[in-house]
Amino acid sequence: MKSFFALFLSLAVLAGGSVFAADGIPADKPVPEGFVSLFDGKTFDGWNGNPDHWTIEDGCLTGITTKEKPCRHSQFLIWENGEVADFELQADFCLHACNSGIQYRAVRNPALPWGLNGYQADIAGPQYMGIVYGENFRAILCERGKQTTIGTDGKPVVTGEIGDSNEILSHINVNGWNTYRIVAKGNVLTQYINGHKVSELIDEDDIARFSGLIGFQLHPGPPMKVQFKNIFLKKLN
Repeated sequence: MKSFFALFLSLAVLAGGSVFAADGIPADKPVPEGFVSLFDGKTFDGWNGNPDHWTIEDGCLTGITTKEKPCRHSQFLIWENGEVADFELQADFCLHACNSGIQYRAVRNPALPWGLNGYQADIAGPQYMGIVYGENFRAILCERGKQTTIGTDGKPVVTGEIGDSNEILSHINVNGWNTYRIVAKGNVLTQYINGHKVSELIDEDDIARFSGLIGFQLHPGPPMKVQFKNIFLKKLN
């Protein structure tokens, strides 16, 4: 299956448009010291997802759903080079329509092709951009502008204020390119967009996750498009 996927997507790249043809796409960034790049800008090496929806466009990992090829359940482009425990992840992203997210410390959902369950740095419209969401994993865990702590009852409780949600949103281009930074250390998960801290989760629940997979979401519903590039990972342990 993986070899077919790689062949399919390699052909798609060769048949696609010129790299960096679209306006506004960030330039290639040098890999920060201590990080490794998870995407070479040309191939799906290390990644696995539904070839009906994922391609490489303008040097970006690009997920697209249409009326003809809808996404019928939440599914992910999964980085398959191992689980990650404590880490820092950086990725440029642009949501052109609908809803997406960066899944981390996730486990596979065997009931769904390319399904993952875990923490998610949400990429969506103004209401949900920047929140910590639990994909099949307790739902909304932390709103933008908040620090929340989850106890053994599984319920998030606000234990700190990061800032005003609307003021934080003013630093995010909901319709354009931004940079996510996710830092996971032990049971503390902190998310930043464009250098601004947007949410922080302290998970003290018995089912807290301390390692897992990374993936980029395609959301069921209306047709959508999301792009990622400059994807860098640093393991902290």
